[in-house]
Amino acid sequence: EIQQELMAQAREENWGGNKAPDWTSRIIPFGDFRVRSENLFYDDGNDNTGAFPNFAAINSGSPFDTSGTLFSPQFNVDQERYRPRIRGRAGAEILLGEGFNGGIRVATGESNSPTSPNQTLGGNGGNFSKYDIWLDRAFLTYDAGPGDGQELLFMAGRFDNPFLSSEVQWDEDLGFDGLAVRAKVKLNDCVNVFGTIGAFPVFNTALNFASNQPAKFESDDKYLYGGQIGIDWKIDEDWSAKIGVSYYDFQNIEGRLSSPFVPLSSSDAGDTDSTRPAFAQRGNTYFPIRNITPTAANNFGTINQFQYYGLATPFRNVTLTGKVDYDGWNPIRVSALAEVIKNVAYDGGALNANAVNNRGPDPDGAGPLLGSYDGGDMAWYLGFQIGKPQLELWGDWIVNLGYRYVESDAVVDGFTESDFGGGGTNVQGFHIGSTFAITPKVKAGIRWLSSDEIAGAPLKSDTLQVDLSAKF
Repeated sequence: EIQQELMAQAREENWGGNKAPDWTSRIIPFGDFRVRSENLFYDDGNDNTGAFPNFAAINSGSPFDTSGTLFSPQFNVDQERYRPRIRGRAGAEILLGEGFNGGIRVATGESNSPTSPNQTLGGNGGNFSKYDIWLDRAFLTYDAGPGDGQELLFMAGRFDNPFLSSEVQWDEDLGFDGLAVRAKVKLNDCVNVFGTIGAFPVFNTALNFASNQPAKFESDDKYLYGGQIGIDWKIDEDWSAKIGVSYYDFQNIEGRLSSPFVPLSSSDAGDTDSTRPAFAQRGNTYFPIRNITPTAANNFGTINQFQYYGLATPFRNVTLTGKVDYDGWNPIRVSALAEVIKNVAYDGGALNANAVNNRGPDPDGAGPLLGSYDGGDMAWYLGFQIGKPQLELWGDWIVNLGYRYVESDAVVDGFTESDFGGGGTNVQGFHIGSTFAITPKVKAGIRWLSSDEIAGAPLKSDTLQVDLSAKF
């Protein structure tokens, strides 16, 4: 029966003829590849005395024993590194008809990081080991809009960022999991109003948490609810602008103090362990989430202090994003992008009581990081770009320049840009770069990024990236 159905389909779609089957015209493959040379430079004045704990490494492994004599995992802040890196992505868009489309994409990446598909050559154990491929996008969309430049697009699955933003709010490689609706309404020939709403699961509690206990703990699922409204304005023949106001509400993203308990080994779980971030970069403020009771079993708090760390503040971002384009020098375009972000859920006074990082120096000189909390809740970015945006012919070029100021708890550090300052928040500085078209499908680029730490111990880093990329 199956064979007969296949034969009928083959005759109907002319599989054996000169014409390709109809279904092939509904699949649009795409892909890109990039090879990168990356140099990381660190200033001689950086503090390498243990001021930069790697909370992501702590939280993704066994809890750290704060009563031990070893340092916690630490970020590199003093030794220069060179990394040859590649990025490969391939996928297809599927035209399903009747307003429905689907898509899927896989990508490289040396971890399941949501912000970086880069793979370091020689990494993951080296010795010419094979590298992982990850599911990067998988989505279904339905456009119920009337057309003519207007849309009412429903999205489900894992898809591209549906919001107007800079990389301070969302890294350009970040995929959004969940549901979103995007609309665009044409008011007149010059003005469109657009808006997006969405609900996105950030973390889902493991079914069997805690795995080594018969009585399980309550769920600590985390969600992002986001909305944006804005206008797209064609000011005149040469000028256009797009402005959007956004609100992003992270539910349960912050850590929560556990019930009092006494862990006797690193395998013992606390009932709020799942409130620690599943992924992080650097910059956000943390606090210890395990409420460990001093008893004779832990020598009254002097041994077996196995600790995890959670985000010390909630996150609810109000974000204003604006972009202006000038096409009076066609085909050269001049663009400016600006963004201002405030975390309206931030409470600096409360953080001062329990923050373990982002502290200023001790006013009495007893230690470098024992002073009052020094973080913040604001971020802003201003960037400029000039050149031919499509890079279609040999000699086409783009030059870009930008400056940012991102305080420690302005945004969730796990979702902001992964290259600037090593990725994350609590950074300020500039980037400058250029891209040059070699052929319509191949281009070369160079970028310099220079960052300084805002709060806490001194840390300055610079990054040089040289790229060769191709699309197919």
